[in-house]
Amino acid sequence: MHRKAVHYVTRTTSVAAGAVATAATSVAAAAVAASIILSPVADASARMDGVSEDLLRAVQLNQITEEQAVKFEARLAGRILGGA
Repeated sequence: MHRKAVHYVTRTTSVAAGAVATAATSVAAAAVAASIILSPVADASARMDGVSEDLLRAVQLNQITEEQAVKFEARLAGRILGGA
């Protein structure tokens, strides 16, 4: 095969492979977004349980203080449970 033809085939194939990879990534991202949008919303108490667990973990990892966790949890509880 002629050298220019080999270069063209190689370049065309790699460009096509990149386009397929990009398309696959876009499809996967769309599927994840759809699953998040269509998933049922957790009730308020389940959300607060998750918040409490995350804040406890953050305190254990010394990312925040206990005082910060308590204040933040109270503020979120007001928004999540109080509807404000």
